[in-house]
Parts: sequence; C-alpha cells; structure tokens
Amino acid sequence: FKNEKKKTIMSEIKVLDGGFSTQLSTHLDEKINGDPLWTARFLITKPEAVFATHLDFLRAGADIIETNTYQATIDGFVKHLGITEEESLEIIRKAVDYAKDAVNVYSKEIDNDENVRNRKPLIAGSCGPYGACLHDGSEYTGSYCINISREFLINWHRPRIRALLERGVDLLAIETIPCVREAEAIIDLLKEFPDTRAWLSFSCKNDGKSLVDGNNFQELAVRCYKTALPGQILAIGVNCIAPQCVTALLQDINKNKLNDLIPLIVYPNSGEKYTVSEGWKKEGEIASLHEFIDEWLDLGVRYIGGCCRTYAADIKQIRSKVDQCRT
Repeated sequence: FKNEKKKTIMSEIKVLDGGFSTQLSTHLDEKINGDPLWTARFLITKPEAVFATHLDFLRAGADIIETNTYQATIDGFVKHLGITEEESLEIIRKAVDYAKDAVNVYSKEIDNDENVRNRKPLIAGSCGPYGACLHDGSEYTGSYCINISREFLINWHRPRIRALLERGVDLLAIETIPCVREAEAIIDLLKEFPDTRAWLSFSCKNDGKSLVDGNNFQELAVRCYKTALPGQILAIGVNCIAPQCVTALLQDINKNKLNDLIPLIVYPNSGEKYTVSEGWKKEGEIASLHEFIDEWLDLGVRYIGGCCRTYAADIKQIRSKVDQCRT
C-alpha cells in the first residue's frame, strides 16, 4: 500500500497481548512447562498471578487481551484435577472474570490520561486446538486429525466456546489450528453462534506455504474466510512461528486485490527455538518481532501481537511501533 493509504488504515490496527505463559512466569516461583494443564492450572492455584499477567499486557498497550483458556478444556480438567464437567466449565468462566477484572482496574488507572491509545480494551476468549489437550505436541503436527471426525471436533470445541461467550467475551481467538479438518469444523461450529466474531490463527511450517499437516495454508485461509458467515471472521493468520517466517505465508493471500482484502493477524514467537532437553535457546542473532511490522502492514495485517517467549515489554515495543506508523 502507498504511504497515504497506510495512514488511513492505521486506526484499524489492533495490538494484541503476548505469550501468556511467558509473562505469567514473572509472577510465579514454579515451573509452567511440562504440566499437562500448562497455564490453565493457575486459574485454580494462582488466580492473582493470572490477573496480574492480564494487567501487565494492558499496561503495555494491548488493545485485545486473551483469556487464559488455551489449554483449559473439560477433558483436561476432568482427567488431571478429578472434577466434574460443570466444575470444569466454571473454571473457564472464571478465566473470563479474571480478564474482566484486569480491564476494570486498568480502565480506572487510565481514566484521566488522554494520551493512552488502548482506552477500551477487548477480551478475546482463547481456544486452543484439540491437540493442545493431548499434551503431546500434536498441535504442531496435526497428526490427530487423521483419526477423528469433523463431528467429534465440533462437539469437543462447543462447550468451551459456549462458556466463554455466555460469560461475555467480546470475541473468540481460535488459535494454533494445525489441520484442515479442525479448521472446517470450527467454521461450521461458529455458524451456531451467528452473532459471534472470531479470528482464526494457524500452526504452520517454516517453508512459507504449508499448514503443519502439509496442506496449503493460503488456500485454506481464503476458503475459511469465504465459507464462514459474512463478517464473522475478523481476521485469519498465523501464530506460534518465528517472525522471519511470517511474510512468505501471508504474502499471496491479498495479492492483486484492491478491495475485499482479507484482514490478517499475526502473533509470532520471539524467534528462539525450543528443545525438550534445553528449553528455549537463542541461535545466533534473532530479528526482533517489531522490526517486521511495516512489512506485515503492507500485506494487510490488522492484528499484531506475540506468542511464545514474548513478554509485556515486547508488546510495549509493538505498541510504540504501531503508534509511530500512525504519525
């Protein structure tokens, strides 16, 4: 886009929050990785840390924060906490309450500050893929999709989505989707909630073209956007990927389009690599996420945040960069 056009669309750009587990770790003395419930366990054991993490991201300038429900599933809570389905749903509802509490506190803090950009933050209900509850890394392969039906996936996602919506989230963040079947199931399921808006974010390979299940990402992104209810999908994009791999995945989605652009969303990792034995590790010079923002805006990205290993400090940098582009 030309510079003038970029300026006119900058008011539409929304800054997201960062890696919830990453920032949450600054409020905890215990380890998060390795727990089958991951950050969801702290909804019960350390709700004050969950609240504080949301507040960190709001203070850093996030326009949208996500509930701590990526790995909050009925299956997981029943299996690992020994509680009932209804008790599990109540934990998911409480997750919305903690995000709302943070927004309320933040709103009071900024009441008289007219320089604050994110004056009316929104809450997105976070929904991880089925693979996240398996605790075997399969949200990064999509291997489970071969063996389960679209109907199973619809029925599995429905209770959490309903609980989040009934508790009053503003939108849904359906993220790290690794396979075509799960994407199609979600598009079908969202039609049961016609007044709901959502973004879809996918788990992709580093090859610049593929979903982790091997299918073409760009074709699926366009198909999901076009087959959903009109206006229901706020944006489509990628998360949990190295920032330098994003552009190749997104660059052809809006190619040669002047109108009817598909809004895009991007919230990559820091660029560090994760290994089971050594955890997160830097490999040489890592390009900072915010260095790519101009490039992504030119592609039609409207929602920018961070995923694994991104802190509130990173979101503050993104906020600053987006605000610079506005001037």
